[in-house]
Amino acid sequence: MARQLTAFIERVGDGYVALCPELDIASQGNTIAESKENLKKELESFLETASVDEIKFRLRD
Repeated sequence: MARQLTAFIERVGDGYVALCPELDIASQGNTIAESKENLKKELESFLETASVDEIKFRLRD
């Protein structure tokens, strides 16, 4: 089953920071689109390498 995650994007200085609070993962970029894409890549990397226990712990399942 797919789970929907939240992304908050905030302007910080000259760029943007994107945060997924459910997994406590953040990224940045020069534009909103770039920060969102970078966050997506970070989330994919985390989900590919993290243990099931780590994912459950962060999702508080």
